[in-house]
This record gives sequence, structure tokens and C-alpha cells, in this order.
Amino acid sequence: MREDAESLDIRDVTANWVNAQILERQIGERIKALADLSDTPLFFGRLDYLHAPGAERAEGAEGEQFYIGRRHVHDAGGDPMVIDWRAPVSQPFYRASKKDPMDVGLRRRFGYTGGDLTAYEDEHLSDPAEAAHTSKLLQREIERPRVGPMRDIVATIQPEQDEIVRSGLGGSVCVQGGPGTGKTAVGLHRVAYLLYAHRERLARTGTLVIGPNRSFLHYIEQVLPALGELTVRQGTVDDLVAHVEVRGTDDAAAAVVKGDARMAEVLRRAVYAHVTLPHEPLVVVRGSRRWRLPAYELEEMVRELLERDIRYGAAREALPQRIAHAILVQMERSGEAPDDRVQDAVARNSAVKAAVKAVWPAVDPVKLVLRLLTDADFLAEHAQGVLSEDEQKTILWASSGSGGRPVRSVKAARWSAADAVLIDEATDIVERTHSLGHVVLDEAQDLSPMQYRAVGRRCTTGSATVLGDLAQGTTPWATRSWEEALGHLGKADAVIEELTAGFRVPTDVITYASRLLPHIAPGLTPVASVRENPGFFDLRPVAGTAEVVAACEELLRNEGSTGLIAADARIPALAEALTASGIGHLTPGEETTAETRLTLVPASLAKGLEYDYVVLDEPRAVVDGEPDERTGLRRLYVALTRAVSGLIVTHAAPLPPQLD
Repeated sequence: MREDAESLDIRDVTANWVNAQILERQIGERIKALADLSDTPLFFGRLDYLHAPGAERAEGAEGEQFYIGRRHVHDAGGDPMVIDWRAPVSQPFYRASKKDPMDVGLRRRFGYTGGDLTAYEDEHLSDPAEAAHTSKLLQREIERPRVGPMRDIVATIQPEQDEIVRSGLGGSVCVQGGPGTGKTAVGLHRVAYLLYAHRERLARTGTLVIGPNRSFLHYIEQVLPALGELTVRQGTVDDLVAHVEVRGTDDAAAAVVKGDARMAEVLRRAVYAHVTLPHEPLVVVRGSRRWRLPAYELEEMVRELLERDIRYGAAREALPQRIAHAILVQMERSGEAPDDRVQDAVARNSAVKAAVKAVWPAVDPVKLVLRLLTDADFLAEHAQGVLSEDEQKTILWASSGSGGRPVRSVKAARWSAADAVLIDEATDIVERTHSLGHVVLDEAQDLSPMQYRAVGRRCTTGSATVLGDLAQGTTPWATRSWEEALGHLGKADAVIEELTAGFRVPTDVITYASRLLPHIAPGLTPVASVRENPGFFDLRPVAGTAEVVAACEELLRNEGSTGLIAADARIPALAEALTASGIGHLTPGEETTAETRLTLVPASLAKGLEYDYVVLDEPRAVVDGEPDERTGLRRLYVALTRAVSGLIVTHAAPLPPQLD
């Protein structure tokens, strides 16, 4: 198939060089999508239908056999050899059961080792004599060691996950899932499914995956390309709102206020406060004629535009055309016959431009936000009744310039990430943000209401997949409920699904970590591990870093990756100890190699990552490294649940009492 694409000759089918460029790019993308992946098999399953799908189920009719894989594969004659896992005919591979065989007589799973076919396993779903059983190959695939970036799960998608993956493009879905339930994989595979089912539409409107940080995005970046999907953009919320260079930080109190949804009303007031109702008539001179527009008529136009609640910039562009139309009506009444060119000329008249500038001046969102944060009177005027005086003082920049002088310049300001979100909101009030066809938002529990609004603007005419775990919210503004979050996102009608079956975290580890749930997320259903292997778990009192390093050396004797997770403040000391012991280590996001399989992970960056084995250093320090105990316990819950096969918890200080 790749060779066929490489051999295509487009010289006789392109009308001009533009078409040739477009076609060459499309062929290039097709060739990339057909690249060989040495350890990724083309098929992983087989379905033997009792009857041909879609055909009459006549007695004696022969069934049909299909191989299921990551992508469609056809032979030299164009006949299908492997069916794409996203095709309707592949669905029973994930959904069929002994209770509902879905007309499948046999489901076969293939097992691979390093890309080589090494085993297969059959289930005779329509045979009443065969009892239902857990697939050993499925269990082995789930528990396979994690080395390198995240991989796809097309061979192991579970029925409850498949329902979410195949949900339609028209609706939004929110997935609450505890550690190891596969919510990230479900979100990425839903994108792949939607691109398969609605390719033309999403090719026009675009898709976007939003992650919490660069390390996380690097970890997941190979999943969609392995499924043949190369056009999906990936980024963070900070990337979306990068209107200014972020060089500063906010304390927790200021960040909470800036991230509050009430700030949207403050910004809206501040933008529209620039509109001034006219008190003087407008006189337009054309040739020897003077045309007069009364002040009351001009005021009516301004009020009508304000009442229509359209974007500030769109209304500003519409106003000169409204004025020009009113002048043209006067011309027609006087016997002239003006056309559209005359109207455009009137709209560009210097008197009209001056009137519009006075009544509806241009607004620079960056300068507007700077003024709100540096001018106490301006902020008080537009935050009255919305923010308290204390909240206004919290976000006000008293003196951020050199020598204690207030900041006057946009470039001189030390903007924070929360400030950039405010600028994005103001920008949208002035000019509508471009909407995409579908957005996936992962680790959503850590977003502020204003960040939700920023993401929601990118899918106002599209749909969203929201992924997260309320128990893993580690910001002071962390999401309290999905209903509230979805309201800020503009997707209040989204369906909320909960995944509670744990495929990644061993039973003993998730049971220990779940002791924290009553303290960090009361009422949330604990994850129930479905792994047959209980995993390795050990609590170890230690005297110093030497014993922590020894624990790492012990785990590195096993196959797979190892993560050493610690409070951010302890990372330099641990890095020095590892280096002194001759143990090479990576930073989060770097790919493991055969020589270097240990990653040193600050607790603040552990979210979303996974390792075969984990050493968690000093739980008490992880908790104490956060502004408050609840956030600290949530950070600890994240760190405790990164292991796939085993966890060693080392501590010199007493453990947090919530773990007793």
C-alpha cells in the first residue's frame, strides 16, 4: 500500500501548480501514515460471524471471517485483508459476550512478543457448552511492562470504554476516571474514531488535544500516529492563550480570583465601557451636498448594536455601514440613485470615521487587562458588585516596575499564566475565537473556571471530550464538580460517564492509595483493580538518601521502567545521590532506553505519567510542599498511583495520618 502511494504520478491529473502542491502534500501524509512500526502488528484479532453482516440470515447461509487491526489493509487487488478497528463490523470484537454474542461464533485474540506472533486464544461466544472466562492474552497485554511513550490500547478496549470511544460527534462527553482506568487512552481513541467516522467534516474544522504540560504531551504523542492519524494538534491551555510572554507568577489567592468566572463580567464591563452615546449630530460632506444625521438617530444605532450582544469589534465594524445606509436613505429621498459603492465611500468618510472613533473606539485587549490590573479606580469601577474590595486588592499590581514604579508598558509587565487567560477572554469579547470541530481536554480537574471558558471558546460550534479525576485536582482552584465545570465550558448538556475498573494500578497499591479518598474526594467511587497480579508493594522506613537509591537499584533489576517520585524541593538532593552512585536518570518526558530506565520525577509533574515500578520518597514532604493539606494529599494520591507493577514507599519522617 505504501509503495502504491509512493509510485503515484500526478503530472497528468493536476490542472495547475496549486493543485499539484496540495496533492503532493496529501500523498506525503498518506505515505507517512503507512509507515512500518516494527513492534506494532497490523492485526490483533479475528471475528467469525455466523452470518454475513447485513445479509439475510437464511438457514444454511455461510458466515464471514474478518481480521481486526489498527488500520485497514488491502491486498494488491484492493480486497480487504484487515478491517480497521473503528469500522462497524469490528465493534463485536469489543462488545460481544456470552450473554450477547452479536452473531459472532468465534472471537480470536492474537498475542505478540516484540512484534512477532507468539500465541492466540479463542472464545466460542455462541457455543452454550463453553463457559465464559477471562482472556489470559488480554490480561497479559494489560500487564505488559511500560517502556517508552504511551501506546494505543486498540487490542484491549473494554466494553464500557468502547461505548465512550464510539459515542457520536454531535454530543460532548465527560469521563470521570480514577488512576489507571484508561481515561486518557479512551479520549485519544475517541479522537481516532471520530476522524474515521467524520473525516471530511473534521478535516475542515480541525481537532485538538489539550494536556496539562509538555511532559504529558510528549508521553502521549505517539498514540494517534500509531493509529494512522497525523493531523491532530496537541497543546496546553497556556499555548491556546499565548497572547503575551508569561514571565511572572501569581500567589494562590490572586490566581484563584483571576481564575474565577466572575472575571468575565468584569472584563465585559471594562470593554463596553469604551462605548459613549453620541450627543452631537453627524454631518457628512459629499461634493456640494451636506448630509446631516441627528444625534438621536445615531444614538438609536449605538443602542441597537449594544442590545444585539454581538462582539465588540463586529459592532464597531457594523456601525459605519449603519451610518452610511442612513445617509443613503436621505440621498434617495432627495432624488439621487446611490449604489453600494457610494455606501462604502460614505462609510470610509473622514467624518464618519471620526464619529465611530469617538463613539465606539478600538480596544486593545492586552492594554485593557493591564489597566485593570494596575489602575485601582478603573478596576473598582468595573468590578463593583462583582468582586469585593479585598478581592480587588488581591489581583491589583501595586508596583511591579523597576524602582517600585507602576508598570506602564505591555512589554515591561511580568504577565502570569492567569493574566494570559484574562487577555484571551477580553480578546474574545472584541473578536470571536475560531471554533474547532472537536477538542479533547485531559486532566481537566485542574482548570480554573476562566480556563474552562478559554477551552470552551475553541469548541463553541463543535463537541468536546473532557477527561479527569476529581480526586487528582491539585490546584487551589481545582474543579469541585463536573456539572459546574461543564457549565463553564459551555457544554452543560454533556453526558458524564464514570470509569471505575482499574487496568493499570495493582490491587495492593490502589487499595493503599484509596485510604486518602475520604479526605480528598468524599463520595467518589474507589477504583477496583481488575488485574490478576496484586503487584509488589512495600513501606520502608529509611535513614537517608542512600537507602532511597538502594530501593531504585533493586527495582531496576526488573524489566521495564522505574520512576523515582519526590517532593519538588527534594529533587536536587536525590539527583546528586543518584549521580554519585553512578545511576543515570532522565527527566519527565524523556524517552527511556535500554541503558537508562530510571526517571526522576518532581511530584508536581507526575500526573498522567506511568512507570512499571515506582519509588515514592517521603510522602510527608509531598504533602507539605503544597499550599494546603487537601491539595497536598491529592498530590500524594497522584504520586502513589503511578506504578504499574510495584511500589516502594520510603520515608524517614512519619507518614501522613490519613494513610494509617
